[in-house]
Amino acid sequence: MAKASARHILVATEQECVALKTKIEEGADFGDCARENSLCPSGNQGGRLGEFRPGQMVREFDDVVFSGEVGKVLGPVKTQFGYHLIEIMSRTA
Repeated sequence: MAKASARHILVATEQECVALKTKIEEGADFGDCARENSLCPSGNQGGRLGEFRPGQMVREFDDVVFSGEVGKVLGPVKTQFGYHLIEIMSRTA
């Protein structure tokens, strides 16, 4: 069964999400941005969510993690919790 490892940053607005993505693309460290900005408790660990399988996260999140490009910062992804930037660390089929 497929599994993936990812980290994310959760913020309240799409505007915040886009601004953080730009900052990261310009060289800011993803983990530091997560620690400073994420509303999710995982922010304390640089946004790391560990390893998980399909169905363990909300559908919108799963769709990105199990189809997006590994190593690239993806988003904004809107879920019931807010807006996410997601970086897929690894994925196996």
